[in-house]
Amino acid sequence: QVQLVESGGGLVQAGGSLRLSCAASERTFSSYAAGWFRQAPGKEREFVAAISGSGGSTYYADSVKGRFTISRDKSKNTVYLQMNSLKPEDTAVYYCAASRSWPPYKYEYWGQGTQVTVSS
Repeated sequence: QVQLVESGGGLVQAGGSLRLSCAASERTFSSYAAGWFRQAPGKEREFVAAISGSGGSTYYADSVKGRFTISRDKSKNTVYLQMNSLKPEDTAVYYCAASRSWPPYKYEYWGQGTQVTVSS
């Protein structure tokens, strides 16, 4: 069982930056693919970004491409989401997830989420 804990959310002005972290309880997480998702009020959860277990492959939703960067530090058992040029429409609860597969067709583990609010 892998437990994921997100942190780094908060309130930021449009155009600003935040870095989200997702820390895992198990070292096996280093071999898992990881993804970030978000859910805005009244909307369905949507994919944001994903990274392979090796960290060598990444992909992004079109809405964040060029602004967000996903990365991982295996020594810290942590995945990051660097978010730049934030927009009010990026406001959502952001969730980290882990998958045994790559590409990740299913995510087996999920964190509790961290709130990101972007003011205009």
